[in-house]
Amino acid sequence: MKPIDQKIYLASKSPRRRELLRQIGVEFELLLLREHTARGPDVPELVLPGEAPLAYVERVTREKVETACDTMLSRRLPVRPVLTADTTVTLDGRILGKPANATEAIDMLRLLSGRTHQVLTSIALRRDADFWQMTHASEVTFDRLSDDTMRAYCALPEPYDKAGGYAVQGRAAQFIRHISGSHSGIMGLPLFETAQLLQQAGIRIL
Repeated sequence: MKPIDQKIYLASKSPRRRELLRQIGVEFELLLLREHTARGPDVPELVLPGEAPLAYVERVTREKVETACDTMLSRRLPVRPVLTADTTVTLDGRILGKPANATEAIDMLRLLSGRTHQVLTSIALRRDADFWQMTHASEVTFDRLSDDTMRAYCALPEPYDKAGGYAVQGRAAQFIRHISGSHSGIMGLPLFETAQLLQQAGIRIL
């Protein structure tokens, strides 16, 4: 039997996910999906009518890994396992995506202020015809934020490529009163679940 290649493709442009994979010693190469084409992004991250947050994050993650595998084959790249993930922030059944501007970012923080919200991160791994997927849910409780604090934070570049408009590993850490779940999952890649999927695919972690 041919030995399994121990290097994987990471189909994500997130620098946080790269850092987290390196933290547990996983060898990877980037396989980036296109966001700007004549037909739009390779994987449109649009919420379908009536779609619940859990269904949304799991569907988008599946679409990402399937598209990345097709890209790997069409580019005639070395065939390796492909890992991808998607993270969404949800409150009262509403999906809070990445804010496009300061007004949206402040509105999101105002919703999160003084409340507990949920962060869902789904990860998917595909190796040839085999497919694995897991989703981790964490709860994050914010302190009550003043208008001045929200405006000052949203004047920084930090909120604008993050689901929910904040970065748990950045300056927004000072807003967080309590976390129940996975810190790495809130960052975008739950390492416990990621390690489990990689091991199921024959990738050695240690």
